[in-house]
Amino acid sequence: MASTISPASCILVDASIYIFRAWFSIPDSLTDHEGFPVNAAYGFARFLTELAEQARCKNMAIVFDESLSQSFRNEIYAPYKANRELVPENLKRQFILCRRFSEAAGIACFSHPRYEADDLIATLARLHRSKKQPVVVVTGDKDLAQVLVEGDVWWDYSRNIEHDIDGVKEKFGVYPDQIADYLGLVGDAVDNIPGVPGVGAKTAAGILDKYASLDTVYENLDELFELRVRGAKTLAAKLIDHKEIAYLSRQLATVESEIDIVDSSIGRSAPEQRALEEVIDLMGGRGRGLAERLSHSFRQIW
Repeated sequence: MASTISPASCILVDASIYIFRAWFSIPDSLTDHEGFPVNAAYGFARFLTELAEQARCKNMAIVFDESLSQSFRNEIYAPYKANRELVPENLKRQFILCRRFSEAAGIACFSHPRYEADDLIATLARLHRSKKQPVVVVTGDKDLAQVLVEGDVWWDYSRNIEHDIDGVKEKFGVYPDQIADYLGLVGDAVDNIPGVPGVGAKTAAGILDKYASLDTVYENLDELFELRVRGAKTLAAKLIDHKEIAYLSRQLATVESEIDIVDSSIGRSAPEQRALEEVIDLMGGRGRGLAERLSHSFRQIW
């Protein structure tokens, strides 16, 4: 895969999406010496090795969801993500292996018991952007597009898709700074965010193309009937009836970028060969060639 990512970029990886992709795409017949599945751990290790080889960036962080079922958003709205199935124990075990592999690879890792990976990525992006480092968010999650500003990149690595802020507009119908407003209108079934009933993706994008933000929409309810979007004549009534839900949904969808992170440094260090071998042993010896490839990619960037 060819990439336009600059070696000076700050790479922030949304770990969960790539761990889950490996879990679902690689057969669980791939096991360790005790018969436990290591498909997700091996798939993630392979992904991380390929990413390190391709990006060749000195600054990289892997961000994990420490709690896979609870966050501060559940204090705001108890049903948040309540529709998701519980993570199997065999996968929880592999999340630990993924983090151990990342740390042994010399890559900074972050997680928080109360905040989600999205919030940590938003915070790290803010902190490193202030150091004049362009930010690259490696994810397939549209929610994280809201982190981007001019000069940043949203990189869906698995599909080899890169978007700047204009690309986000083309893909999702709204600019990065409108993503939370957009989700306030349409909701997000994956995260169990309700949104306004009867407002679909194209309608929400059309509204925000005209009025830019949810606040501006509510300041101009009497004009909504003029929009060339589906159901324009009934939009105002829907938004009035569900105003509280719209603002709640936007709050849930908005990433928190002011988390107190004691050490936000993300410069890559040399892989720890012994630690890598220990993790690979725990993976049943899967992927021994990855350690050498990581060391080689490290030597290339220094």
